[in-house]
This record gives sequence, structure tokens and C-alpha cells, in this order.
Amino acid sequence: MKSFYLKPMLFDALKGYTKAQFLKDVISGLIVAIIALPLSIALALASGVDPQAGVYTAIAAGFVVALLGGSRVQIAGPTAAFATTVAGIVATKGLDGLFIATVMAGIILIVMGLCKLGGLIRFIPHTITVGFTSGIAVTILVGQIKSFLGLSYAKGLNPIETLEKIEANIHSIGTFSWQTLLVGAVCLAILIIYPIFEKKVPPSLIAVVAGVLMVKFIPGMEENVFTIGDLYTIPAGLPSISFAGFDLSLENILSLVPSAVTIAVLAGIESLLSCVVADSMTDSKHNPNAELVAQGLGNIASVFFGGIPATGAIARTAANIKSGGRTPVAGMVHSAVLLLVLLFLMPLASFIPMPTIAAILFMVAYNMSEWRKFAGIISKKKIADILVLVLTFVLTVIFDLVVAIAVGLALHYLIKLVTFLVTFIVNKSMKPSKA
Repeated sequence: MKSFYLKPMLFDALKGYTKAQFLKDVISGLIVAIIALPLSIALALASGVDPQAGVYTAIAAGFVVALLGGSRVQIAGPTAAFATTVAGIVATKGLDGLFIATVMAGIILIVMGLCKLGGLIRFIPHTITVGFTSGIAVTILVGQIKSFLGLSYAKGLNPIETLEKIEANIHSIGTFSWQTLLVGAVCLAILIIYPIFEKKVPPSLIAVVAGVLMVKFIPGMEENVFTIGDLYTIPAGLPSISFAGFDLSLENILSLVPSAVTIAVLAGIESLLSCVVADSMTDSKHNPNAELVAQGLGNIASVFFGGIPATGAIARTAANIKSGGRTPVAGMVHSAVLLLVLLFLMPLASFIPMPTIAAILFMVAYNMSEWRKFAGIISKKKIADILVLVLTFVLTVIFDLVVAIAVGLALHYLIKLVTFLVTFIVNKSMKPSKA
């Protein structure tokens, strides 16, 4: 088992495992679960699915990835990177289309791991990862303006693409609710200011509590501010999955291949990037191929449990490390705590105001925007890097991730090839000829 290239990190982590580390892992898992709960709900709503689907994802994918993954500290679950992709699939193909696409993506990830393709992450240029990450951040921000301002779209209007949402927001600006804006602004201020003074309690939890209290106890708020319960029915207990009506025709499956590839590529990139960040924080080394297989199995488990696509979550993984988690036990505890919440406390989520969810997602978008790295690449004034960066960013916002990455990679390596050929020709022409 020692030399097996898909060996889960759990086997090594449990060697010499102590009670002291177990206690640290339990505490860390509890802290990460508290952080993950409002985020999971918010990301589910941003993905166009019911709020509980985000919690289902964190439970199922989080446990499987911790159990079988190639990192000691990876926390998996719904992430902002998937929000626009999932929302697009749900809008065009429905939940059954999302289920099929995610299962296919899981199979692709497993095959990638079995074929030892985990090392390919190093061939994706930094400019492309920054470009598409910044583009996803913009799409998330635009998608939450409606809930933050309390806008009302015209009947039958359901914009999907980012540019369509911008147009719809402009046309609907006259319908904004100052009560909704007030709740969102207060929650956003809490998310920005609270961590300056206190870092032990997750600011998203404080924002949720503040938002609920404002809507419940300030006169006029409850009638004018939508909550999750006003728009969704949140069931308690375990999910029930029905496969009735699923379109498993070859034509439908083939039409979902691009979506499956998008999910698989994004899950692979995000998860391995998260592992790299975790390695630098813990002075350890992950197993990329085992991680890909675990992510594939985790995604399959997620949709069978009623969830959505999942990947390694960099922010939650970092929180796990900072809280003392050093083995996959912390990730499994995080899932177990969320399962208890699902069974006994989930209906309470219906009281969360929609502008609070929007404020949380604004902060998610800001934190993932990579604006400092974006500006840093621009400031170096390397035309080739700037072209790849900006093109990837624009294509992510206007079209989708696969187009952005494919075109970005093609341009990057085309520039490399042209530069090599020009350098070769110049050097050849300058070489003195023999008399």
C-alpha cells in the first residue's frame, strides 16, 4: 500500500495519531462547519438551486474527499467558482441535467487520477487562473445585485448570462427597496469591519444573526425584505432523490458533455490549487492523483445526496489549518457537524434575509477576485501576459469557463511558440558564417 499512487492521505495521517491532535481536529472541524454553513446556503442560491443543496454538498463531498483525498487538510464543498456554471446548467437542462453532468464530471476526474494527470496543473499559466478567477468573481457580484437592492424584474424575465443580468438590473433599478438595501449594507459592513476587531467568530455568522434580527424587530422590514423562507421551502432531515423523468437518451447525454468537462476541469484546477496553498501553509506535500480520484467520487456522492458540484475550498481549507486541523479527521468532523445541523436545525435557515446572502456573496466575490494579482500582472507591462489575462477574464464573463481556458491556453502557447521561433531565427541569422 505504501507505494500505491492513489493512496489516500488518511493512511499516513493516522500513523502515530494522538488524542491531542484528535481534539484539535474536532475543534477545527466544528469551526469550519460554522463557517461553511452560511456559505453553503449562499452558494447554493447563487447556483440557482435550493439552499439545502449547498449543505448536502458540504456533507457528502466534504466527507468523501477527506476520507479518500490526497491532502491532509483539504475541505471540500460548494464553491463560488461553480456558481455561474451550475446556474447555467440548471437554467437550460434542469436539475436532472445537472445530476447527469456532475456524474460524468466525476467519472472524468477519476479517469484523470487513474491516468496520473494530477501533475498537469503546472502547465496552466498563472495568468489564466487569475483571469478566470477574477471573471467568476465579477459574474457572482453581478448576479447578487438584484437581491442586495431588492429589485423586482418584469414578469417572465429570467436573465441567465452576466450581460443579460446587467441589462435587467439597469431596467429594474426603479424598483429597488431601501429596506432591503439597508439590511444588505449593514450586513456587508459587519463582514468588512468585524474581522478587524475579532477573528474567532466567523463574520458571516454575525451578519446572518444581525440580518435576521433587523428583519424581525425593525418595523416595516418584514413586509419589504424577502427571506429565504419567502422564496424557498427548506425541508428538515435527509434528502430524497427521485430519478423519475430523467432524460438518459444518448442525445441528451452528449449535449451535456461540455458541461461535464467544465465541471471536471474547474474541480480539478480549484482542488489542486487549494492543495498547493495548503502545502505551503503546512510544509507538507499532497498526492494530486489521489486528490483527483477523491474529487471525482466526492462529486458523484454529492449529487446522489441531493447536492451540486464540489471542489476543494481554499478559504475553508485555510481556516481548517489556522484552527489546528492537520489530518483528514477535521474534514470528516466538519461534515458530521453539518449533518447534525441538517437533521435538527436546517428550517431555521428560512429566516435568513436575501440581502444578507447577497452581502456574504459580495465578500466571497471580493476575496476570490485576485485583484491584487490582476493588477500586479498589469503593472509588469508584459504585453503577452496582459493579453492572456484580459482575454481569459473577458471570455469568462461573457461566455463560459471552458471557452476562456481553451482560448487562453491556445493564446499563451501560441505566443510562446512565436517567441521561440523569432528568437531562433534571430540567433541563427546573427551567427557568423564560416568563410
